This record gives sequence, structure tokens and C-alpha cells, in this order.
Amino acid sequence: MKINIAYPEYGSQRLIEVDDEKKYRMFYDHRISEEIPVDDLGEEWKGYVFKITGGFDKGGFAMKQGVMLNHRTRLLLDGTSQQYTPKRDGARKRKSVRGCIVANDISCLNVIIVKRGPTDIPRLTDPESYRPNMRGPKRANNIRAVWGLSKDDDVRQYVAHRTIPGKDGKPDQVKAPKIQRLVTPESKAHKARRQALKKKRHEKSMAEAAEYQKLLEQKRQNEQAERLSKKKAASEREV
Repeated sequence: MKINIAYPEYGSQRLIEVDDEKKYRMFYDHRISEEIPVDDLGEEWKGYVFKITGGFDKGGFAMKQGVMLNHRTRLLLDGTSQQYTPKRDGARKRKSVRGCIVANDISCLNVIIVKRGPTDIPRLTDPESYRPNMRGPKRANNIRAVWGLSKDDDVRQYVAHRTIPGKDGKPDQVKAPKIQRLVTPESKAHKARRQALKKKRHEKSMAEAAEYQKLLEQKRQNEQAERLSKKKAASEREV
């Protein structure tokens, strides 16, 4: 069985393969979201506690939370849960899913570490495996909320920067995410220009509408005058 172990606190992950069934038998009859001590995996895992988050059986079918079975079954899915995306509204389909209880047909098990032991695991819980989270807030107001800044403070100094070492003698590069909804003099100028263009278009449309109404009124007056002249000429002929 393959065990995919993740340590969210460090952001590290490692895949191990255990061939001895006596070592991974402790996962049997446990379901997703249960916490299990894993002292039987080996001396280096003494004191560790795992939490099952999912897995796959030997056929490649993913375990589904809420299906209280230790084998594969067929369910009528409507798209409100995982493992099926309908192509139209109201569509349903019967698909094979794996129950959430671990058994001997599981080929890969996903777990996370919820409690560390006294021994550091290489590439997982040792200090070298620590990967700091570089994804902070990007929206200006969210950055101000995190750091307690005012609107007068420069939020560009409070985003996560990361340094990329240069290659072939080139200098290092410092990258930072683009801040969304950041009010700068350039953005103010762009907004003022948009508003000015909008106002100019509105004034132009109003002037054109007034000119058009003037033409319609002139045309109406000419048609009325022509009708009156025709009526007057007809009355004179009758006389």
C-alpha cells in the first residue's frame, strides 16, 4: 500500500510505500476523518497520529465520504456531490464509487499528520522541509485588514515577496503579486479620463438628440404649412 503523507503546518508532502501488511493493517476498518496512531509503521513513527483524508482502490476509484462501505458500489449521482459533473441541469448518472472505510483493496491512502512524534521525518517534518506560505492576501483592503493599516499607508510594502536566485551570474529577482484594487495616481487619472469621456459622450448624445428634435419640429411645421396651403388653394378653386 502507498501512503501519501502531508504535513500542512510545514506545507510538505511525501509518498511512502509499505509492503508489509502487518504494518498498515492498523488502517483497516477505519473511515475517512478518523485519527489513528501509527506506532506500528516503524520506530521513526512513534508518537505520530494520522488523519485519513481519502484514497483510491486498486481499480482507481476514489473513496467517497459518507458511503459507509468497505468496498465499491454504484450510486446515482446528481452533481451536488463529488465524482460527477452533469453536462446539463437535472442530469443524473449511476457511477461506481469506493466506500469511505479502509480495507485491503486500497492501493493508495491519503493522510495528514495531526500530531508529531519526537523523531523528525526527513523531507516531511524536519526543519529543511519547511516551506513558508507565500500566498498572502492580494486585495488592497484585505492587506490593510491583516496588518491593521490605514488608507494613507502604502500596502505595497506588506505583500509577500520572494527572491529567485539568478542563474549564470545574473542578479537575483524579487517577485511580488500584483495588488488588486490599489488606488494610485495613475488609477485616479485613468478613472478621471473615463469619467470625462463618459461625460463628453453624454453631452454629445444630448446635443445630437436636441438637433434631431429640432429637425423633426421643422419638418412637422413644413408639412403643416404645405397642408394648409393645399387646403387654401382647393377652397379658392371651389369659389
